[in-house]
Amino acid sequence: MQHKLILASASRQRINLMKQAGLEFEVVPSKYIEDSQVKLSPRKMVMKFAEGKAEDVAKQVKEGIIIGSDTIGFFKNKKLGKPASKEEAFKTIKSFSGKKVYAYTGICLIDKDKGKKIVDCEVSWVKFKKMTDEEIQKYADSGEPMDKAGAFAIQGLGEIFIEKVHGSFSNIVGLPLSNLYKNLKKLGVNVFEYEKWKVKK
Repeated sequence: MQHKLILASASRQRINLMKQAGLEFEVVPSKYIEDSQVKLSPRKMVMKFAEGKAEDVAKQVKEGIIIGSDTIGFFKNKKLGKPASKEEAFKTIKSFSGKKVYAYTGICLIDKDKGKKIVDCEVSWVKFKKMTDEEIQKYADSGEPMDKAGAFAIQGLGEIFIEKVHGSFSNIVGLPLSNLYKNLKKLGVNVFEYEKWKVKK
């Protein structure tokens, strides 16, 4: 039996990843407001925000499994935000040259029907190759970094600067599919029951 799934996010990246997994779902964006000043470890922070998003949507619906997710990039234990200017984008990306940037994603599943809740976290990192100032400036001028936390998009042009990825790639994009699969199974959801994966007789 298929379960009703509800994604508590209007993020294009998360919607695309859910579709990639072959899942059928509704989108109910969360109105939860993150407290960016909260003093927590990266792991606890993303889990708190994911839980807040899922709980907000859980109040709006009567049934189904709500999926809340929150991804934050960290560099030298500092949270990465969106650059305010091309100059700031250049400075941020230059600081990554030859170094690792970590992506933490909190994920929260709330099963309204069974009264169960799962809160989890996935961590990945990317290693940037050594970049020249000219390369960084051209990327900043492309405009792609301007609405991206950390000033780069791994699923876009920014991937040309990535030397190595450790862990889940989809986690860095915004929704760790292996983690989602694992925790949906705990709630009795079989990804392979969905139409995209059914064997046609």
